[in-house]
Amino acid sequence: MDECLFCRIVAGSIPANVVYRDERVLAFRDIDPQAPMHVLVIPITHIRSTDELRTEHEALAGALLLAAAQVAREQGVAEGGYRVAINTGADGSQSVGHLHLHVLGGRRMGWPPG
Repeated sequence: MDECLFCRIVAGSIPANVVYRDERVLAFRDIDPQAPMHVLVIPITHIRSTDELRTEHEALAGALLLAAAQVAREQGVAEGGYRVAINTGADGSQSVGHLHLHVLGGRRMGWPPG
């Protein structure tokens, strides 16, 4: 997926401020943070959005959530609380066609979010 921005980050051809990586997941700081701590958690494997998740992705979906929680702990926002958001498709404001979780913290989040 040479044209996918996040696949290029995974491959190392575009630099990113990586805060977590394992065999299935990569997490890096958002370049346009919407909170004091804003990290994107993505699967290493290209999956366009939550709409493309299938039963065979069950373990990967769990790994993404576990990584989001670990990032929140490591970044020091878990105790106070944080938000995990997934935007899907144009109406959901998904800006990059690669599944990604936003982990936001370091301030009180408003509700409703959008």
